[in-house]
Amino acid sequence: MYRFLLSRQWVILTLVSLLLIPTMIRLGFWQMHRYDERTARNQLVSDALTAAAVPVERLTTPGHTVTRDERYRSVTATGSFDTAREVVVRRRVNADETVGFHVLTPFVLTDGTVLLVDRGWIPADAASQTAFPKVPAPPGGRLTVTGRLMPDETTAASGIKDLKGLPDRQVMLINSEQEARRLGARVLGGYIAQTAPEPKGDTPELVGRPGSEDAALNYAYAIQWWLFSAGVPIGWVVLVRREARDRSQAAARETEQAEPATV
Repeated sequence: MYRFLLSRQWVILTLVSLLLIPTMIRLGFWQMHRYDERTARNQLVSDALTAAAVPVERLTTPGHTVTRDERYRSVTATGSFDTAREVVVRRRVNADETVGFHVLTPFVLTDGTVLLVDRGWIPADAASQTAFPKVPAPPGGRLTVTGRLMPDETTAASGIKDLKGLPDRQVMLINSEQEARRLGARVLGGYIAQTAPEPKGDTPELVGRPGSEDAALNYAYAIQWWLFSAGVPIGWVVLVRREARDRSQAAARETEQAEPATV
């Protein structure tokens, strides 16, 4: 009855089924690995955002590389903005996906060290992409700013090409080493995305809170792959039984047709 399983068609189908089962099981474990990674990252972000603000000098120094545990930590700094040497970061979007600039302003601390402050987003001038845009001024004089500590941007991490020959006072990446060379000053590693004080008139727009990754989706995908792997042998058995039944019925009909009619 099951001799058809030795046919070329069924041998191929069986081999494909046998390959699909471990492949789907591995894909399920890979999704669970992604779930664990995203859950851990979400926890790091949550811990950083809820931690009490500390002076920025406790977490970074000139040449320091901001670590995963330090990213998004709330920090404070006291000094004054150096608007004469601020730059804008090209091709940045706001919450509405509108292309514009981020305003990057050096913040000179009391000891002369410079902290890079991303003051937020401003729209691009539709008439000119080369002229330095009109940037609202920050508060003058000595003040304390608060922000989320961020690592230096690189092409490898962000995918943003560090184009050369840009218009004056425009950059592609926020990078403390590059800014240290441009400013000729000691610049703290990384930068901060300003959260306070809030700008007057809501301009520049402060960079939004980082969102959490949807780890639950990976968990659901893992369960889905494992259900698929369980469904493969069940489907194979169903197809085999259906094929055997169809062949048996076809053989019975042929036997009836071959028997001579009786009077």
